[in-house]
Amino acid sequence: MEKLVANNSATTLGLVVNSAGVLSLIQDAGRFGAFNLGLTNGGPADSLAFYWANKLCGNDLNATAIEICLGGLQLTAQLDCVVAVTGAPMPLTINGKAKSLWRSYLLKAGDTISLGFAPVGVRCYLAVVGGFAIKPSFGSTATVCRESIGGLTGDKLVLNDVLPCIAILKSALKQELRMLATHQQPQYSNEVVLHTVLSYQQQHFSAIVKKLFFSSEYRVSKHWDRMGYRLQGPAIQSDLGGILSEGICYGAVQLPADGQPIVLLNDRQTIGGYSKIGAVISQDCAKLAQLRQGDKVRFEPISMSQAGNLFHLNLSRLQQTKLIDCDG
Repeated sequence: MEKLVANNSATTLGLVVNSAGVLSLIQDAGRFGAFNLGLTNGGPADSLAFYWANKLCGNDLNATAIEICLGGLQLTAQLDCVVAVTGAPMPLTINGKAKSLWRSYLLKAGDTISLGFAPVGVRCYLAVVGGFAIKPSFGSTATVCRESIGGLTGDKLVLNDVLPCIAILKSALKQELRMLATHQQPQYSNEVVLHTVLSYQQQHFSAIVKKLFFSSEYRVSKHWDRMGYRLQGPAIQSDLGGILSEGICYGAVQLPADGQPIVLLNDRQTIGGYSKIGAVISQDCAKLAQLRQGDKVRFEPISMSQAGNLFHLNLSRLQQTKLIDCDG
């Protein structure tokens, strides 16, 4: 990207919220190192789409962006800036003209960018070159509504919020824009396979119960959000009557008293006392976070070493993927 200049006018300028949509949240990569304070990670529910939104803007991968759930967000630019939108296939328009996702665009002062409602998938990410200039809370701008922390006010975006960002230099208005090749873009569907590493509590689940868990189909219940996804299907029971509350990892698969699995995500509580059969790997948690009520889930067991191999393979693919230059 060409050089940028921060806007130093007396009034902070950026993107103004005309319509906040169903649920639009300020997110960076997440809040880490604050579990001892009872603060969870937050951060993007679909880390891959978030990664590409910032990458398309030439940003640091911790840059602050917007996570849009289901759709309906509309913003107007108060200055010239470059943005990118990635994630679920929400219809994207700029000044009423249809545009493609997974690429960057120049917005000029007065331009309006809108996102419709996704027919499949749940979340989109809108990044701006330089990231949104939001003051961090406990080291992060990630919004966790339950904790009233992060973002502009600790809550979702609302009408007339202003999201400050930097202006593109007038000499850089014809700067290079980029896109992610179609064959490299994630495809969203209404069913996913979740690769799961068995937990240290696995001995409390019988062989028959584990076979049932890994051979059954589950559906997303009406209870799904950034805290976790409660699934519906065959009940899974352990021989643990109850355990002391303990720290909970991202992707943990909890089994409450009714035996219906709950996969915990970004806004999960920091401790809990339900038994856990395992943990879903991070890249599959991102896929789960793009599902909605009624969508299908299957679990597949993998070893810790297999999980590590998948992580490094995915990382290698990301590092080798090149963006394509495109016209404005």
